[in-house]
Amino acid sequence: MSGHDASGHLHVSPESKAPYAADVLEKLHADAAEVVARYPQKRSALLPLLHLVQSVDGYVTGRGVTFCAEVLDLTEAEVSGVATFYTQYKRHPNGEYTVGVCTNTLCAIMGGDLIFDRVSEHLGIGHDETTDDGKITLERLECNAACDYAPVVMANWEFFDNQTPESTIGLVDDLRAGKDVAPTRGAAKVCSFKEVSRVLAGFHDGRGDEGVGAGPASLLGLTIANENGWVAPAAKRADRASGSRGASDGKDGTK
Repeated sequence: MSGHDASGHLHVSPESKAPYAADVLEKLHADAAEVVARYPQKRSALLPLLHLVQSVDGYVTGRGVTFCAEVLDLTEAEVSGVATFYTQYKRHPNGEYTVGVCTNTLCAIMGGDLIFDRVSEHLGIGHDETTDDGKITLERLECNAACDYAPVVMANWEFFDNQTPESTIGLVDDLRAGKDVAPTRGAAKVCSFKEVSRVLAGFHDGRGDEGVGAGPASLLGLTIANENGWVAPAAKRADRASGSRGASDGKDGTK
């Protein structure tokens, strides 16, 4: 297994600071210009640019921090401060697939803790560590916002609902074997960490309408309402003609 001690721009490995190849840097600048153009202030483009760096390097490298700082007229400290705050930004080499097991209250009660422990033992890695083949990074996640399907596991932020230790071990084994793996809901298959990072940078891959968007558990309330003919009460509209808006201050009708 592989651990890490990287934090901040000054503590990354020397390879992480090596300059980009000329063709890679040219493409990065072209993509960055497209991203920056979406914002009235270019510093606002930092979050998607960090994802863009990850789509190239697989994590936020030292050279990626420098690139973002130069493009956005920020200091490297400002860029590092953001990159180390959000957990979707990785400051050390990340696996091709980030497998996150929700261990927040409901998922934990439903088996999330057991899933994490069994998968951790199976892979021989702990939280935020990566398998030796570079395929899987395992994480404990606080909440996948899918409590109606607990326990929930995510692979590169695609949902795998109602999981068990056995099904999750099968998931990571299939990903390591290079098989196409279909999530419970969402895209037709799980994409790589770099591919997903490019989407998060704002470059759509045309797959947004693939797969199932919402499952039966999420739609149960709507189903019951339709069966019973329940509808939301109509909103009351204020009478704009009433009140003092039409009143005048003088006999001639002037305000």
